[in-house]
Amino acid sequence: MQIGFVGAGNIGKALAGDLVRLGHDVALSNSRGPDTLADVVAELGEHAQAVTVEEAVAFGDVVVLTIPLGRVPELPTESFAGKVVINTNNYYPERDGQIAELDAGLTESEWTAQHLPGASVVKAFNSIYFQHLAGQGDTTKPPGARRGIPIAGDDAAAKQLVSQLIDQIGFDPVDAGPLAAGGLFQNGADLYGAELTGSELADRLRDARA
Repeated sequence: MQIGFVGAGNIGKALAGDLVRLGHDVALSNSRGPDTLADVVAELGEHAQAVTVEEAVAFGDVVVLTIPLGRVPELPTESFAGKVVINTNNYYPERDGQIAELDAGLTESEWTAQHLPGASVVKAFNSIYFQHLAGQGDTTKPPGARRGIPIAGDDAAAKQLVSQLIDQIGFDPVDAGPLAAGGLFQNGADLYGAELTGSELADRLRDARA
């Protein structure tokens, strides 16, 4: 699969590393230009390339959005139409500034989706420490016993695609429900950063929705 990355920070690099080891092709981008990613691409190997943001979006069957949340409005939003977008963003007011809609209760991913009309946004990978993402995947464990990664989204096919990637890198995808349910595991929620197996996480999400 071809996967574009908008942002190449800790989570982006960790996830790209997991994916290239499986033979997926990744195109990484950031706001500073492809030349600044030469060392990252060299470390990832032949399945990785550095490109512009627009090129990363065009390249990806799936696009991983992993930038500071406050910079989402700066994106070339029309380029994301028709794309499956994995949203790893978290809202940190001290970094992003106060965002009135989020302060009023809108979830991070719902807000992001409003800025990316036509994209199928799936919330995932926002609540796992990047070193855990790089090192805790274990395909030898049976489903349910692996580290659980919660996801949320309104497009069932998009969630299925993201779930397949999560399974491939050795984690348990756990469907929290629609995009609004991303609030159950965003920054500040009880399940943010929770280190649970897939079975444990499913139980906790069920309790949270009750």
